[in-house]
Amino acid sequence: MYKQKDKVIIEDILKFLYHNQLSNNSITTIGLTNSLNFSNSLIIESLKKMMDNELIVLEKDSYKLTPNGNEYAFQIIRAHRLWEKYLSEKTGFHKEEWHERAEDKEHELSESEINKLSDLLGNPRFDPHGDPIPTSKGKMKSKRGVSLSSLKENDIGQIIHIEDEPDIIYKQILAENIHLYSTIRVIENNHTRVVFHSEGEQFVLAPIVAGNITISVSEKNETLEENIARLSSLKIDEQAKIVGLSKECRGESRRRLLDLGFVKGATVAIDLLNPLGDPKAYYIKGTAIALRKDQASKILINRIE
Repeated sequence: MYKQKDKVIIEDILKFLYHNQLSNNSITTIGLTNSLNFSNSLIIESLKKMMDNELIVLEKDSYKLTPNGNEYAFQIIRAHRLWEKYLSEKTGFHKEEWHERAEDKEHELSESEINKLSDLLGNPRFDPHGDPIPTSKGKMKSKRGVSLSSLKENDIGQIIHIEDEPDIIYKQILAENIHLYSTIRVIENNHTRVVFHSEGEQFVLAPIVAGNITISVSEKNETLEENIARLSSLKIDEQAKIVGLSKECRGESRRRLLDLGFVKGATVAIDLLNPLGDPKAYYIKGTAIALRKDQASKILINRIE
């Protein structure tokens, strides 16, 4: 147990240093002890071991990763992001749980187990938040896109990354039911709020929250398909054609919806309303299928006039 805890501390320090070096932040001993949830004595002891093993060096009171330390950090990040991908594709855990569970599991996997996990998932390039996954050779695609908070009115783009830290901001984004890879158009952007339209709905975020969403901006001549909406917004007297499933819908959930007939071109309408609001029964291909709002929001439609 002692050795395992020692390993966890070292790997958390490596990952912390890696992410801060990307931002060119100087990390001191005080910075580490204030940021990591371990006792000061354990952190200092681990730092000494890491320097002895040439994982880090101390330059002008700031810790830097050595090439060996950088390679080790890559493997931890690879394990974390692959495990998040596994949780999103192969399990029913809610997305709020992915990060915390991956934080624990990343320390348990050997290099061979990490490679097997990658093979199982088809060697994905991005995790479910849009972060690039390092390869087994330590290569990783560079992040692209710009912050949603930096866009101008009428800018159009696609959400390509939702940062899952800090947790309090990530939960605000989840509560808004904003979907990765959805197309958006900015309606308003000022120092108090960012308003944008996506999948038939309007979203309002504080600039600090919008800063955790990365957008791939579209060419100026591209337009947003304003008539695309979520099935969850369909009213009792309306019919619609299914456009497809959101990329937010993954794994078993995606396969189940396709098996139930929610495929492109199918006609759908509300069959029964729930007095409590959720779930609703949708009539599709001669069958009534009950879906929760969260499930229906991942099915994209065009209303039939």
